[in-house]
Amino acid sequence: MADVTTVAVPTETRPGERRVALVPESVGRLTALGVDVRVQAGAGVAANALDQAYRDAGASVVDGDVMAGADVVLSVNSLEADAVRALDRGTIVVSFLAPVQSLDKVKAAQEAGVTWLSMELVPRISRAQSMDALSSQALVAGYRCALVAAERLPKFFPMLMTAAGTVKPAKVVVLGAGVAGLQAIATAKRLGAVVQAYDVRAAAADEIRSMGAKFIDLDLDSLEGAGGYAREMTEERSQRQRDLLTPYIAAADAVITTAAVPGRRAPLLLTRQMVETMGPGSVVIDLAAESGGNVEGSVAGEEVMVGQASVWGALNVPSQMPVAASRLYAANLVAISQLFLKESVVTMDFEDEILDGACVTHDGEVRFAPAREAMEGGS
Repeated sequence: MADVTTVAVPTETRPGERRVALVPESVGRLTALGVDVRVQAGAGVAANALDQAYRDAGASVVDGDVMAGADVVLSVNSLEADAVRALDRGTIVVSFLAPVQSLDKVKAAQEAGVTWLSMELVPRISRAQSMDALSSQALVAGYRCALVAAERLPKFFPMLMTAAGTVKPAKVVVLGAGVAGLQAIATAKRLGAVVQAYDVRAAAADEIRSMGAKFIDLDLDSLEGAGGYAREMTEERSQRQRDLLTPYIAAADAVITTAAVPGRRAPLLLTRQMVETMGPGSVVIDLAAESGGNVEGSVAGEEVMVGQASVWGALNVPSQMPVAASRLYAANLVAISQLFLKESVVTMDFEDEILDGACVTHDGEVRFAPAREAMEGGS
């Protein structure tokens, strides 16, 4: 390890990714910990973070391999396995990872002796709120989805009183009232739509109402789960829910679905038959398209027709608003980095439940049990 701890920020390699892990305004919070910050040249351009801004903030801008010899690597998306193998033993990587779906990268980190903190695994506790990247990126995604719905719907969201007559407001239904869903509700309401929303968790009813939307009460049992997420439901319960939701979907001009369970396939909320009950020109926004989809027939990154409705499959939505998404994510990374960067020294204390919960690999060991079990099952 170098005498001075070095934090490296590489350019994202995922196709179409426009976010960056650290923005210039966050650099000072890291250098104040006594570390050197290196940013790969051009890493922040798509997020309006120019190289000179990083230099002005106290970071070095590197044209070549920014990760060579680094003690800590901060990124949005997970590094490729080959890049992980090239890191020095003991390097700490902090990024999104989806470990069970990325076993090749987990194995590479294990063999290279790399410590990997996965931002999806940060515990949902009060002390970790500033590090909750799932929530910060969901906030961006929920806002963006409401804008996409308004853009694609061939009618106004708000009610308009004109000399030519009154234009009725659009009817929007939001399914799922987590961070993304609530932000979608709030944004659709600001745009003037009449909004109804549903969530399987009873606690979500008051949150939905607080956003100015009407809660759709299907008179079904609540499925409150751990960490604020919903529990998985039986197929019988799922079918009953779809049957009861169908009249609300048929009457909607736009539907936004946001239900997701981290590390698992997204629940199917709308069947093709349900979407086919919608009128001409209607719009469906499936925020969960990347993880299997809430809507039957949706395709991540594409817009397809199902019946008379246009179904927009979300793909890396936070990246579509890279300035806001990068700023929030950088704040998350700085907050978690402050747990293991103490006076320019890296101290990985697994007595801290946040570091313990987020750690996937460390010192040749796979600490995250689901990934370890999946690797053992495949061997």
